[in-house]
Amino acid sequence: MTSIPTPVTGLLGVRLPVIQAGMSWASSSSALPLAVTRAGGLGVVAAGPMRLDDLARVLDEMAAGTDDPWGVNMPLYRAGADDVIDLLLERRPPVLIASQGGPRRYLERFHDVGTVCLHVVAGVEHARKAADAGVDGLVVVGGEAGGHPPPAMVATQVLVRAVVSAVEGLPVVASGGVADGAGLAAMLALGAGAAQFGTRFLATEEATVHPEYKEAVLAAGVEDTRTVGHGLGLIRAVENDFTVRMQRLEESAAELGVRRKEFQSASLKDAALHGRVREGKVEAGQSAGLIDAVLPATAVVERIVAEYRTALTRLPLPVATEVRPW
Repeated sequence: MTSIPTPVTGLLGVRLPVIQAGMSWASSSSALPLAVTRAGGLGVVAAGPMRLDDLARVLDEMAAGTDDPWGVNMPLYRAGADDVIDLLLERRPPVLIASQGGPRRYLERFHDVGTVCLHVVAGVEHARKAADAGVDGLVVVGGEAGGHPPPAMVATQVLVRAVVSAVEGLPVVASGGVADGAGLAAMLALGAGAAQFGTRFLATEEATVHPEYKEAVLAAGVEDTRTVGHGLGLIRAVENDFTVRMQRLEESAAELGVRRKEFQSASLKDAALHGRVREGKVEAGQSAGLIDAVLPATAVVERIVAEYRTALTRLPLPVATEVRPW
């Protein structure tokens, strides 16, 4: 079986440095995370939008469906976060990927039950703080990412290098703008030990979003996403009627209350579950422009590995040099 050993695969106990992002409605069932995990990567359940009983059922399905490690993404700002944490501590997922809050809130308790804890960061300062708190690794999100990119919009390539240098020795996962094996090779070259793929796994058969949502992602080019919601919870989404209205308000310096009302008039749920892709928030990254087909998740993982190998063949081989005196 193919393996690409790195510090992150060793930490997580997986064969491949391919992590499926926990993407709200797209991975709020066991279908996508199980498929990625069985293919050798790390499948991740999105706990963010789930009710407790639904989350408990999916966690049980994950535990019954594979003996390999898998993860749960937990946004710490969600309503009822403490109840979700209690449930996760009960079920003991192999890996926790937490975001939108400080790691000291959860770290000791999850370490006590044997869960590996990665923390999502979008800047060097937060990376250092998370490292000092004792996290097992970091997920570093750059400006190309879909969903919630960092407000400073620093590109993944730059941010990963900065974080790797700042927290030397701590395993790092690179996220944002990566959709294929060449991107994986690039992130490993930068010093990351794995890449997190979000938008690429949106366009899979197992992703539990509406077909219209997947088609909107496929139709988008690399220049067709927009960042809106500045000061309100920045998102990157495929351009549509909603993003056009938001951009006009932001460019005209409309009052915060006006912008908030418009921002809250659209939802990710409307687009992801109901297919309202003109008016909803079709969250996706710039890498949407690198995706050409909806595939089974297993095929996506296999393609990433094949592309990674091809990317390596394009690199020049090391050349031995002999130092001679002038």
